Amino acid sequence: MTTRITICIQAEVFDAGKETEALTSPREDVGAVATFIGYCRSEGGRLKALELEHYPGMAEDEIKRVVDEACTRWPLSSVSVIHRYGVMKPGDGIVFVGTASTHRAQAFAACEFLMDYLKTRAPFWKKEYRADGTVGDWVEAKADDDAAAARWALKS
Repeated sequence: MTTRITICIQAEVFDAGKETEALTSPREDVGAVATFIGYCRSEGGRLKALELEHYPGMAEDEIKRVVDEACTRWPLSSVSVIHRYGVMKPGDGIVFVGTASTHRAQAFAACEFLMDYLKTRAPFWKKEYRADGTVGDWVEAKADDDAAAARWALKS
């Protein structure tokens, strides 16, 4: 099966409905679609904005490498990964991951795998702009994210 792959790194807002619809063509190959949308949150009113930067070229290559790995693990008819960069305000969508397969288990697993690896391997950096007017440091990776990605490691 040839998997249709879409990878976009963009400043523009994405349309999750349109992106989900694109995953289902041709429909006769799709039994399930799983999607994940990550949003900028206010952290209880503490955060005014979040700035995301990336390393152009390297970010796309790393995402493609992880998508290719997902395609070897699960029979996917299509995969879409969209990651935004720039300044996001609470409520703004940051990332869209969508997978389509013949069965739900594969679509769910692949979507979760991709998101876990995006959180830990994709070269993106986040800086907080706080509601009190101060600018935070670059956000450190979380141990929980590393643990989530580690569970997907292939056992030899």
